[in-house]
Amino acid sequence: MLTQTAFGSQTSSPSGNRIFLYEVEGLRQNDETDKSNYPIRKSGSIFIKVPYSRMNEEMQRIARMGGKIVSIQPLSAS
Repeated sequence: MLTQTAFGSQTSSPSGNRIFLYEVEGLRQNDETDKSNYPIRKSGSIFIKVPYSRMNEEMQRIARMGGKIVSIQPLSAS
């Protein structure tokens, strides 16, 4: 299981401090591995912790990288 964080500037509002856990499948790694004839991480998931204030930006980033969001779970604020 690989866990990444996507933290940037956080707001002081209660919703801005909430953290969400994205489960993502099918992310591309880089241009070189994309040239292979087989899919990468077909059966694996990546988990990314995202603050509420960056949810939209992170969804766009995942889409650009060819990923599919499997689930989004709320976590307690840190």
